[in-house]
Amino acid sequence: MTMSQLPTIIVPARLESSRLERKLLYEINGKPLIIWTAERIKSEAPNFPLFFAVDSLELSECLKSYGFDSIPTRDDHLSGTDRIAEANQTIGAEWVINVQGDEPLILGSQILTLADSFKKGHQMATLATPFTETEAFYNPNDVKVVCSLDGNALYFSRSPIPYTRASKGKVSTDWLLQNRCYKHIGLYGYSAEFLRSISRMRRGQLEAIESLEQLRVLENGHSIYVGISNEETIGIDTIDDVEHCRAYLAG
Repeated sequence: MTMSQLPTIIVPARLESSRLERKLLYEINGKPLIIWTAERIKSEAPNFPLFFAVDSLELSECLKSYGFDSIPTRDDHLSGTDRIAEANQTIGAEWVINVQGDEPLILGSQILTLADSFKKGHQMATLATPFTETEAFYNPNDVKVVCSLDGNALYFSRSPIPYTRASKGKVSTDWLLQNRCYKHIGLYGYSAEFLRSISRMRRGQLEAIESLEQLRVLENGHSIYVGISNEETIGIDTIDDVEHCRAYLAG
């Protein structure tokens, strides 16, 4: 894959959010969250084309004021994947990387790891990083993933997986480090063809129960390759996450 063939990054951006109201416009150290994410992507992956798939004029105008391009999409999409599938009908990218709008500390190395998965023939890929703290392992906002021996996802869950029967589900930090339990990082990569097919797949029961859009792919019998990153990002879902991010950005 040459520089002229780099995947296009599309960020799905929805104004309303369930856990933190109007999250993407939430101000952190003087700038909206979505602008921190946009500037981080541009800094960390400057050669990748970048677009935002938005559902509101307010988001579009915010991005435009900082020099970023947006594509208007419907406001009734049930997942970010569906939103970027619509946006790519306008953009026409052959390969797409989906970076969440609430990932202001995303790393260029993570984007490159995802882009490299396309060279291996995977039609869809994502990332994970080892858990290092038990508190995060038990936190339902930190999604867990277990994988097959060849690196494909077996299941994603908000519950702690795998369940340790011998200790009745209780684990220590040492146990986590020894057994390499993985936290899902909310980046995805797809071929344009597979991205279109996801939006046509039947929504499954597990996707609805866990509220995890990637489960639709597994429930419909397809594979998701999981690349491993040893560097974690901070996704913003709660006020505690905001404060953590503020402290990090303040240095």
